[in-house]
Amino acid sequence: MASDFIQLFLGVAVRVALCAGVLLAGSSAQAAHIVVDTGHTLSRPGATGASGRVEYLYNLDVSNLVAADLRAAGDRVTQVAANGAEVELGKRSRVAPTADLFVSIHHDSMQQQFIDAGRQREFAGFAVFVSERNPKYAQSLRCASTIAEALIAAGEKPSLYHAEPIAGENRPLIDRRLGVHRFDGLAVLKTAPMPAVLVEVGVIVNPDEERRLARPEVIQRAALAIARGARACQQP
Repeated sequence: MASDFIQLFLGVAVRVALCAGVLLAGSSAQAAHIVVDTGHTLSRPGATGASGRVEYLYNLDVSNLVAADLRAAGDRVTQVAANGAEVELGKRSRVAPTADLFVSIHHDSMQQQFIDAGRQREFAGFAVFVSERNPKYAQSLRCASTIAEALIAAGEKPSLYHAEPIAGENRPLIDRRLGVHRFDGLAVLKTAPMPAVLVEVGVIVNPDEERRLARPEVIQRAALAIARGARACQQP
């Protein structure tokens, strides 16, 4: 794990350097303070991809570039859990309570019954979540929609898997075209004092999707789209 982590940071540093100077040049949004949360931790790394690489490392790849993109555009960024630190779910969204937006970056799994049945390749795409228990729900939904629009414009496709009427899913689908769902119980969304969005970038238990999501150009494109969407929803 330690060697994987070192290689990860070296790879991120190279990609950040490559994308500097070409980020968000056309945006007219005012500078904002945005919290970028890296989902999970090293000790609790989330889902395991088809290749065996854990979700936290995929989350870190994308969240570091989202943060770099936002900073390049002049925004103030607070990163959470990007340094391997253990941060409790209920505290993540309160690290910078006066921020304008909280964005949590994740990568998806699926119900174990589908993995056991060998159906991994049936599920792919991104999903975006908001919580109605967030005090800034309307703004959260606006930001979720602009992020989803940006991901679609970047060539990504939404997944509707989480709206399936099965145990463990059945999340209300707010916008079918954009893949925006409501998940009121998500801790980082319902505890946030600011607008909050959680993005599942793709399905890493799908071996085809995982290979695609590991490509540097896909990581850069998805990160830039998330950053652009996060900035766009700050406009009045």
